[in-house]
Amino acid sequence: MPSPTSDQPSVLRLRGRAFGPGDFAVMAVVNRTPDSFYDRGSTFAFRAAVDAASRLIDEGADIVDIGGVKAGPGAEVDPDEEIRRVAEVVAAVRDRHPDVVISVDTWRSEVAKVVAEAGADLLNDTWGGVDPGLAEVAAAHGIGLVCAHAGRVEPRTRPHRIAYDDVVADVIGYTTDLAERAVAAGVRRDGVLIDPAHDFGKNTWHSLEVSRRLGEMTATGWPVLVAVSNKDFVGEALGGLPVGERHAGTLATLAVSALQGARVFRVHDAASARRTLAVVTRLAAG
Repeated sequence: MPSPTSDQPSVLRLRGRAFGPGDFAVMAVVNRTPDSFYDRGSTFAFRAAVDAASRLIDEGADIVDIGGVKAGPGAEVDPDEEIRRVAEVVAAVRDRHPDVVISVDTWRSEVAKVVAEAGADLLNDTWGGVDPGLAEVAAAHGIGLVCAHAGRVEPRTRPHRIAYDDVVADVIGYTTDLAERAVAAGVRRDGVLIDPAHDFGKNTWHSLEVSRRLGEMTATGWPVLVAVSNKDFVGEALGGLPVGERHAGTLATLAVSALQGARVFRVHDAASARRTLAVVTRLAAG
């Protein structure tokens, strides 16, 4: 089967649902961590995490993305602890919501195997393929995979003075190569997304440039995921606003991304994202 192209946009299929060009999927975040930059551990407890997933689904989430390790630097979380944090939540959400798409934010294949067996539909590898075994797990279980650009840095690190000749060209080249390699490893082509990974291996200028030129990424035909919710580049673009004051900037960036063809939106506030995307749909319809 040929690769996606601008005149052959792909349809994303996850758990029996299809998201084609012009369709928007809200991916809501559930952090089973005690040190998240956003919720500061409010969903770390098992019951709090499962209940948060239910609330977000009620608010319009199509996908629930469950993570057990803070993205930034912090306390070490080994694979066994990550599994303990996420696998039971995946199983509980799957039992409570049989039809919802469940994603797990992990870069480790040993974690991926356990959560796939627990009911996950998508592996959200935000660190750009540092463990090639992740694609093998996705292939073996027939589930989806997010191929992201993290600037070739080690997980949970913040690179110093990272630079690119053309950040968008680098993002596109890296993510589409990862996507093709995933398909070659047996991952379903219609289960693969690409993600520019704003702020991962990028400074604020890089993340803004990716946002301005996201249409170049969606033109590849691969479904594009954007994860911009309350991120540092949003705050810095607005004059250094703290996390709690980045909501309006987040929604503006979501709208700009949607108008350029992004398909999946990873957010903390599912209800606001759903309303914003509904407005974009009406605008695009004319």
